[in-house]
Parts: sequence; structure tokens; C-alpha cells
Amino acid sequence: MSKSINILGSTGSIGTSTLKIIQNSESAFSVNLLLAGGNLEKLKKQVQEFNPRFVSIHDPAKATELRHFIRETAPETEFVPFEEALKLDCDIAVSAIVGTAGLLPTIHAIRHAKRVALANKESLVAGGDLIRQECAETGTEIIPVDSEHNAIHQCLRAGEPKEIESLILTASGGPFFGLTHEQLESVTINEALNHPTWSMGSKVTIDSATLMNKGLEVIEAHFLFRVPYSRIHVKIHPQSVVHSMVEFRDGSILAQIGIADMQLPIQYALYYPGRPENQIFRFPLEGSFSLDFHDPDRVTFRCLDLAYRCGEAGAAERIVLNGANEVAVQAFLKGRISFAGIPAFIEHMLNIIDVPHPTTVAEVVELDRRVKKQAELEVERGHF
Repeated sequence: MSKSINILGSTGSIGTSTLKIIQNSESAFSVNLLLAGGNLEKLKKQVQEFNPRFVSIHDPAKATELRHFIRETAPETEFVPFEEALKLDCDIAVSAIVGTAGLLPTIHAIRHAKRVALANKESLVAGGDLIRQECAETGTEIIPVDSEHNAIHQCLRAGEPKEIESLILTASGGPFFGLTHEQLESVTINEALNHPTWSMGSKVTIDSATLMNKGLEVIEAHFLFRVPYSRIHVKIHPQSVVHSMVEFRDGSILAQIGIADMQLPIQYALYYPGRPENQIFRFPLEGSFSLDFHDPDRVTFRCLDLAYRCGEAGAAERIVLNGANEVAVQAFLKGRISFAGIPAFIEHMLNIIDVPHPTTVAEVVELDRRVKKQAELEVERGHF
């Protein structure tokens, strides 16, 4: 019997890749819900191709057109308002809505799905404590889709939690590995968007270049695997062949190796604990290749240190870190601050905002809104 899947963020890269896995699954999965943010034209094509039971869109201005479309072309599909769509039961929910906007959908997914394939790191950064609590109360399992955390999840199947010595997250180093702070001052937008290994959205690509993406993943790993920050390490691995590693207390290190394609961790998250036969994602072992590992330059790439600092400090600092970074990245992409100004801007925001730790989803959302509003005002003042 096929497992029903809700895809939260179906028109993004993760949602699109998930649908490819479903398409090739030989009916192992069925699409229960397609939920998009605002890309109506792509959502229409997905409805026609995958015939979901339900469909929804976050942008209220496009809801009427979507209703009309499915009434005329897909009468077996039912339109559901966004808030109601988040509460539809399913076997697996793929949480792929970008940014802290994905926190509330992730919370609902935990409540209404047996498993959540999590591709939204900001949910854990901003609300990791709340997500842990929800999982404890519902019994819902989270399988990470981020390639690094997915790799760790696979490696941990070889040992018990008490046997973990450390988690080792690998990072490609982005396009600026080895550069000095002075060289980073003159980085252009096009240079920062030219990632050497992965094809990703602009925000994640810039985060990779600053190492903020890896910093957010450190926080994510802490909440996913309940390992203290002092035992979560980062290594620069330019080849991006080893997606992450686990060191066990006996000295053994297990690594997960695979091609750089997000369909592979998505497939793992959907089929877990099984592994389907698949010839598409074979890693080419023919010929010779090298595996290099380097310590990150945490002085030049300060975003990584800021993430460790905020992870240890608590929820309020994590939300300021994440919100300030989102605004800083957009400001850089618009040419309003320099690449090297991104960590300086984030640290500035951490210094001027001092608030108690939020304890509810509503408080997290409100603090996130406040941080971004204040950050946008700071950008307007042109100090960075």
C-alpha cells in the first residue's frame, strides 16, 4: 500500500526533487497534498502531472485562480485553504518551506504526519526546543534531508548514541576557501553565487560562501542528534564527496559518500529504514580521486563562530542570528552591503537586541518579525 505524502513547498528545488522520487517509486508513494508559496504556474503543472488529492497556495491573491483551475482541469483534486492544508494527515510530510516561515508548517507536520522529512534548517535554528518537545509528545520521527545531516543519520545506524565521540560536518568551503579578509572585501555578487559544487538557491549559496550555512547546520545537528556543540566539528572538504562523518568512542570514523544530488538524501528520507534499488545515484569509483580535509578559518569566516556562540547562548540569540543573516544576505544581493560586511552586520544586531528567550511558536514568530524589521532599518541607515 502506497504511503501518502504532503509536500510543503512543492514548487521549490526540494519539492521538485521529491516529486521526481515519487514519479520513479513504482507507486510506493502517493501525493496527498501539494502546497506552494506563490508559484502558481508551476503548481498548476504539478497538479496536472501528479493528480494530488489536495492542493493549496499561501498567496491569497492567487487562491481564486487556483480554485478555478482545478475546477476546470483537475476535478478530482480539492482546493484547501493554507491554514487547513497544514493540518491534513499523511504518512510523510516533506517540510521544504524556506526560512523561518517554515517553522509553523513544520510544527503542524509533526502533529499530523507519522514522519517528517525535514529540509528546513531555519525551523530548528529558531525553534529547535519547540520541535523537540512536539516530537516527544507525538512520537513523530524526523529524518533530515540536508545532505550533511542525512549522512550523519545514516552513519549513526552503526552505533548507539552513548557511543558517539563527535559529529563531523563537511563543508565544500564555497568559492572563497583560502582567501583572506582583505580579499573578501572586494568580492562581487556573481563571484559569491558561483558555488564550486552544488546548484542551490541564491540565499543558501551566499550562506555557503560565508560559512553561515555550516553554522546553521551545527545548530541543526545539535537539535537533531542531541550532541553538545563542543562535540560537533566542521571540516572543509573541497571535493564534496564525503557528506559528513561520525566519530565513535572506539576511534572508528564512519563516513557517508555519495554524488552531489539532493534526490539521494530525499530518497533515503522517504524510504527509511529500507533502501530501494536505484541505478541513478551510483558514485563513480573508477579511476583515482583524493579526499582532502582542512580546518575552517573561523577568524576570516566569522559567521561560523557566531553560529556556535548563538547556539550555546539560546533561542533568542539563534533567532537574531538567523533573522539578521537573512536580511544581510538580501542586502548584499542588492548591493547595499559588502560580502565582508555580512558577519559584521549580524554581530551588530546581536549587540543591539537583548530580549528574553521565546517559549511558544507565536513568540518565536514575533521575535523573528521584530529582528528582521530592525535589521532592515539598520540597512537603511547605511552603516554596512
